[in-house]
Amino acid sequence: MSSTQTHAEILSEAIHALYGTWDAERALAALFGAGYRPADVATGKKRARQVLRELADAGVIVKVSARPVEYRRTDS
Repeated sequence: MSSTQTHAEILSEAIHALYGTWDAERALAALFGAGYRPADVATGKKRARQVLRELADAGVIVKVSARPVEYRRTDS
């Protein structure tokens, strides 16, 4: 069994630990802190947005604004 966490698991843990609103930049910073090294910032933000959408689809977070896109925990 591998101990490597997925990006969604990493971000979910960060969101539950740190509260507040989350956008692509904050999500990328959390992923970067966990060792994710994208080819460039644009690629990193794209991946962060994708993971945020996945977490929203799973009910972990909810979108609180469309422009700029921001999410928050479902239990906060």
